[in-house]
Amino acid sequence: MNTTRIDLLTKIPLLKSILKSRFFQPVLMLGTLFFFVFAILTGFFGTPAGSKNFSIIYIWIVWWAVLIIVLVPFFGRLWCTVCPIPGPGEWLQRRGIIQKRYPKLMTLRRRWPRQLKNIWLQNVAFLGMALFSAIILTRPSVTAWVLFAFLILGVVLSAIYDNRIFCRYVCPVGGFIGLYSLTATVELRVKDAQICKDHSTKDCVIGTENSYGCPWMVFPGNLERNAYCGLCTECLKTCPRDNIALNLRPFGSDLLVAKGRSLDEAYKAFIMLACALMYSVVLLGPWGWLKGWANMNSLGQWAIYAVGFLTINLLIVPGLFWLTAQAARLLARLDISPRQAFVDYAYTLVPMGLMGWIAFSFSFVFVNGSYALPVLSDPFGWGWNLLGTKDFPWTPFLPQVAAALQLITLLIGLGFSIAIAYRIGRQHAGSDALAWRGALPITAFLTGVTLLFTKLYLG
Repeated sequence: MNTTRIDLLTKIPLLKSILKSRFFQPVLMLGTLFFFVFAILTGFFGTPAGSKNFSIIYIWIVWWAVLIIVLVPFFGRLWCTVCPIPGPGEWLQRRGIIQKRYPKLMTLRRRWPRQLKNIWLQNVAFLGMALFSAIILTRPSVTAWVLFAFLILGVVLSAIYDNRIFCRYVCPVGGFIGLYSLTATVELRVKDAQICKDHSTKDCVIGTENSYGCPWMVFPGNLERNAYCGLCTECLKTCPRDNIALNLRPFGSDLLVAKGRSLDEAYKAFIMLACALMYSVVLLGPWGWLKGWANMNSLGQWAIYAVGFLTINLLIVPGLFWLTAQAARLLARLDISPRQAFVDYAYTLVPMGLMGWIAFSFSFVFVNGSYALPVLSDPFGWGWNLLGTKDFPWTPFLPQVAAALQLITLLIGLGFSIAIAYRIGRQHAGSDALAWRGALPITAFLTGVTLLFTKLYLG
């Protein structure tokens, strides 16, 4: 018995009944689809003032804060369970929303290219969004076009390929949720892998008369990490052996699973950490000229900014970490290749990156969160006062508390990342002492990153 896991489905029978219901996911997705479409409409037809438009406030402040502060660190890919983007395409594939009506999905049945069965496309897509973030995060019409493009792309890919190709290989948000879900305190796993191995029909993969195979193209019997499980719970509905568990587990468990570590995920860790730092510099720092460059005040200035942004993300941060990882490999006397040391140790950046994003989110949630109340009454900025909160004043909330929370969050990330560095080193090193020696360069790198964040947030 694994004492570090608690099966929530066994402990809470009502939860199991809810998750096994075919109504569970579609009903929630229909609800989020309503707000998603509403955000698109307010972006297109509402006021261009971002602070008064539902699309900006509720996507980039409210939704983002809930996602990065609560959902990802505690529940992993729970957002993917209810995300509306794949809904229309998936329902067209299935030709139904609730019950399974047809034995086969309606698609062109093309094969996704083998070379793209990774998260490199998601890395590129996230970097593309990040390059234009100063515009996307402040201009409602641009936000609306981005959301609309996601929706259309999800439908198009669902018409060409079976299952959730958009979610698995394309979605820029899904890419970082998958990486950071490695830290989450919830996981979906099988209770006994041998049962899956012995069960020849593999219903969870191919489906049954009343249920579908995994739309994320995952075999639960081999599942060891959260990265590519979208928590759709289709396997729970399908499994005839009652072999699916939803476990509560220690934070960061998947970071120690060596199987599945890869260069594309390592680069996602670099990109997310670098973007958290650069967002803090551009959007929160005192350098107004830099924000102007990012906001495309002129094409030439933005081009310089874009080159610098990409260089930091793709060359400088990975390059510095390459040197750091090689120093760790030599100090710990690890009998692994330079590439493996680089990739394995890159996962030490995941807790630090996640906590960096949480700290960044605190900075604008506490300052700008009060915009949510008036916008709820007047989502288009047309002068409505639906709930009587239109005239609620902008009021920064406890800025001193925000600063303290940022510092605490960063220190937690630093401590946890150092611990992960030691434990990853211990997977290869011959002793505890060598593993700790290997952790020293990683600790220096992480400490430097923490000091940069601290300087930006606390001065």
